[in-house]
Amino acid sequence: MTSAGPSGLVTAKTLLHDAAPASFNVTIFDSQSRIGGLWPAHKSDSAGLVHPLMVANQSKHTVQFSDLAWKETDPEFPKAWQIGRYLERYSKEYGGADIRLGHKVVKAEYQARSKWEVHTISEKGTETSIFDYLVVATGFFGEPLWPEGITKQGEVPIIHSSKYRDIESLLSKAKDTSDKILIIGGQMSGVEIAGTVATHLSSLVHSPGGKSIPNAERFTIHHVSQRPAWTVPLYTSVKPDIPAPPFLPCDFPSYNLALRPHTLEDTQGHITVEAARKSNSIYRSVLGTDQSVFSQETKIDEELLDKPPVLAIGLHYMDFVRSGLIKPHRGRLLNITEDTAVISPKGCKKSGGEEFIGNIAAVIVATGFDSSPSITFLDGTIKEFLSHSPAHPDLPLALAFHGTHHSSFPTLGFVGFYRSPYWGVMEMQARFVTRLFQEHAGNNLNTLSPSLQAALRLDNSIERTLALRNDPRCSQFPMVRARTGYTNLCTNRDYAALANGRPMDILTPARYISPGASEAQRAQAAENLKSTYNTALAGLTGNRFIAPAVFRSLLGEWILERDLVSKLPSHPSGRFIGTAKFLLRNGTADGREHKFSTSHPERESDGAVDPPDMGLEYLYIEDGEFAATDTNMRFRATRRYIWRYDEDSEKISVWFARTDDPSRADYLFHEIEFIPPPSLVPDSNNGEVPTGDGKDKRESTSGKDEGWRAKAKHLCVEDWYNVHYEFFFQAVNLREWKLGYSVMGPKKDYTIHGTYRRKPAR
Repeated sequence: MTSAGPSGLVTAKTLLHDAAPASFNVTIFDSQSRIGGLWPAHKSDSAGLVHPLMVANQSKHTVQFSDLAWKETDPEFPKAWQIGRYLERYSKEYGGADIRLGHKVVKAEYQARSKWEVHTISEKGTETSIFDYLVVATGFFGEPLWPEGITKQGEVPIIHSSKYRDIESLLSKAKDTSDKILIIGGQMSGVEIAGTVATHLSSLVHSPGGKSIPNAERFTIHHVSQRPAWTVPLYTSVKPDIPAPPFLPCDFPSYNLALRPHTLEDTQGHITVEAARKSNSIYRSVLGTDQSVFSQETKIDEELLDKPPVLAIGLHYMDFVRSGLIKPHRGRLLNITEDTAVISPKGCKKSGGEEFIGNIAAVIVATGFDSSPSITFLDGTIKEFLSHSPAHPDLPLALAFHGTHHSSFPTLGFVGFYRSPYWGVMEMQARFVTRLFQEHAGNNLNTLSPSLQAALRLDNSIERTLALRNDPRCSQFPMVRARTGYTNLCTNRDYAALANGRPMDILTPARYISPGASEAQRAQAAENLKSTYNTALAGLTGNRFIAPAVFRSLLGEWILERDLVSKLPSHPSGRFIGTAKFLLRNGTADGREHKFSTSHPERESDGAVDPPDMGLEYLYIEDGEFAATDTNMRFRATRRYIWRYDEDSEKISVWFARTDDPSRADYLFHEIEFIPPPSLVPDSNNGEVPTGDGKDKRESTSGKDEGWRAKAKHLCVEDWYNVHYEFFFQAVNLREWKLGYSVMGPKKDYTIHGTYRRKPAR
């Protein structure tokens, strides 16, 4: 095995625990000092290609192997270091491999009788070993790709997105006249890094205390991409056309088998015009917009609807675009001279109409990775058989049966060597490669079923891969699921609830456990299935995931109109008109020190203690004019609060700001409690969801115009505050929300009704 990342670990586990007893002895070589591959082992493990605090863009129900359950307390979308911890547990649970860390494979030679001579180098020197079989599990992330004509050393700092860690380091050499951060690349990593840098910059500007970078508010982020991507948040809805939609992790609707045709057609990455229009229509429906509400530069206009869609996952990217902190530019980077970038809107050559972006402080290239360095240990003859092409980093090798092998080398297998590795696919590939090796060993185990043998005879993956290399209609992720003929072990209970009249028949690795799995493995798979079931049920029939959906969509500026009606002359009635800004920043401990001092943080594997994760929060700034109803009195009014989201409890809380430093929290005002619409409360039939005709009862029971309601209470000395909210969504984004108070006390008796409407994009 050539890596101890997810692909290598699942292959080792399959060879050792799912194959016939004592069929294989497994050795894993990895150049790193830890297992996990891309995934860091702890919060401070920042030496690799993935930021340890990066949030996965798929939920734990997808980022899993079939026979190891995530802990119930793990977040729905784990951070990179938590995935590293999961892999540590997986390696311990299914041990038995000889894992040799700090050993880099430098050459693998194909010998007589189909054996492999593997040469490694380590601190101890060079070693040579002979193996019967070789599995390449190195993955696609060989070396960062750089735009043509852009050197790694320039007038301003230039780094790859995989090397970004914090805003202070990025801007440490910024000149006083520099005010722009340039990001190059428009797909997953480009959107992700732009949103991350914007979050860090916003936090730097709006957090209390001294500033490590003077005048940080001068910086803006300029994101250059050839075309906009559909940018989907972490939580989406199966019912995006109502103002109070239920929310689920974004991969649940995507992997709902009930929405797919009964006979799947393997298109192997080629997207027809009809398929493109259908996919683009789905994304527009999911988001409720063509993205022009954020910026004309992010709009998916008519000319793009016929083209294969580009998808990105972005938590706050779009709202930072709307606020103006991120400024998108359509085009291709031609060059950078001193601190000025030249952007061509028409391609790779100057053709008139170039855009110049000056006063650049730093550049981040998010142009992906070159996969060829991951297979440098294979000699030229082998790579020639495999049709190796460095010019096609997304399809560097032409391999058979979904990227798993080549008939010329029956003892060579590939697992996870493709773009966008879905963990279930890696697991299926590992099982298939294991079967091939068992068949080659001549154990007469009949490991290949008749259907699988037929699929192998008909397989034309190599020819199709070669055709895709220069196909202008090649999809963003050209590799498809591995079909290995395994039985779907889903039960009726996995159909969690109805969405638009169809079951949530969610594709997850735990549904495809190995046929020879042990009782312990089956128990783990059952735990995974139960977690997925409960998650879908809670999202469709309760108020789960509403808090994170609301909190994410508050970012930016709102137009606020508020009416105050008082029954006492001490508090004049009137109307307030102004704006409200939600300014994102890292969570602070002010006002909640007790919570973190008494918590019991999980310990690192090396014995160190994790610092508490305080998540994100908003500094809320309200500013405008209050006009009294019965007098000509007018005055400017402003107030500040701190809004916080706690991922563990999935609650939003509002805190008073300190009078001596209004950027800091003082004490708790209230926690927001979301109220499920009547139709989302499960029927009293043993807690099961009625199947019926699948219609959404909210349209008849609570009205088409009802938003998500929430309530809170607060006693301030002798005054009692009853607080009520209503949030109206347009698909995944808030379009309007209302906040009202009823205040009663010895000297107070008034009500407040305020409406927040989204301010148009800058």
